Formats: sequence, C-alpha cells, structure tokens
Amino acid sequence: MASRRGLEGELAVVAGFADPTASLEQYPTPADVAAHVVHLADLRGDVADRTVIDLGAGTGMFALGAALRGAASVVGVELDGGALAVARENERRVGARSEVHWVCADATRPPLARDRLSAERPITVIMNPPFGAQTGNDHADRAFLETVADLADVSYSVHNAGSREFVESFAADAGGEVTDAFAATLTLDRTFEHQTSESADVDAEVFRIEWDRAGDT
Repeated sequence: MASRRGLEGELAVVAGFADPTASLEQYPTPADVAAHVVHLADLRGDVADRTVIDLGAGTGMFALGAALRGAASVVGVELDGGALAVARENERRVGARSEVHWVCADATRPPLARDRLSAERPITVIMNPPFGAQTGNDHADRAFLETVADLADVSYSVHNAGSREFVESFAADAGGEVTDAFAATLTLDRTFEHQTSESADVDAEVFRIEWDRAGDT
C-alpha cells in the first residue's frame, strides 16, 4: 500500500473551482486532509474492491483519492456542472487507476439505487459536505447524512468542529454508529470577496460511521 504522503503528492495536482459559489460553500478539500481520510479508509478495508461514492464531489478530490487507491468503482455526485468539468480534467491529470463515474445531480437526492449498487459490492461514502456556514444554509450537512444513511455500509465525512454530538445522535437514530472521530484542520486560500485573509485555518472533525444494513432486503 502506498503511503499517505505519496497519496497527498498525487492529489496535490487536483485543481479547485474555476468559479466557486459562496451559497454552495464551494471550497476545495485540501490534499493533505483528503489523503489522510482516504488513507485511513484504505487501512480499514473500506476502499479497495468497494464502490466508493463522493457526495458533493466538487472537483473530485475524494473521488480521485479513492480511484488512486484501488476502489472497484467510484461515483462522484455534484450539482455544479462546471465543477464536474474540472473534475474530469483532474481525473486525467492524476491518472486515476479506477473507473470514475461523474453524475451531475443534487447529492442529497442522487439517482443512485442502493439495492443495485450493493448487489455488486459494499458501498463506502467519503464526503466533505457543506458545513451550513452560509445564512439560510443551516444544518446543510444533515441532508447529506440522510442520503448516506440510505446508501452506505460505511461512511467518512468532514464536519465543522463541535459536530460530534450531532453526528453521533443522528447516526444512532438512523441505524449507524460512529466508530472513529478525529480532528482535522482545513487550510483554505481566500476564495470569496467577503473573506479578508489570504488564507485561513478552519477547524473540522472527521467521522467514520458504520451503518446497520441488517434490515435491508
């Protein structure tokens, strides 16, 4: 298995949003954070020979990380067609080793059927949903988790710092269990006009959740 640092180097060439939208909280997931999460998922056996879905894929950072680590199939779901165009270019740029399917759709209502996907192999979701930091976008990550609860066998998701109580409560109510949680720092370059600093560190938390599929038919 390649190293986390090696994966970070491969992902460092992934381009970000050409025309980001503040209301969608479009900021690129830093390569170091993506490499950390995907490497951990790979160590836990949650990437190789699985279907990996990136909800709110943006320009493809998590999807491509999974593709570089031998996922059997990767699906990146993103509402912004412009971002998906960049993601396709990024796929060629990194030389992804797994097939990636890019789907232009609302990640909270993706045109994906668990019964068909899971019949082929287990499903892992890896995502960095919007934190709900913009006015009128409160609890945006809840809708993403609701989708994950319907799709995944296991998931990894990045949330705003201080989200542990919410994520654990949501998971328990939806038939899941948080098995791992760790802090992460997202170092983000200035993206929008309202931002005053050239870069900022955003405190975040990453959660691994196992979802109970015993009741699935």
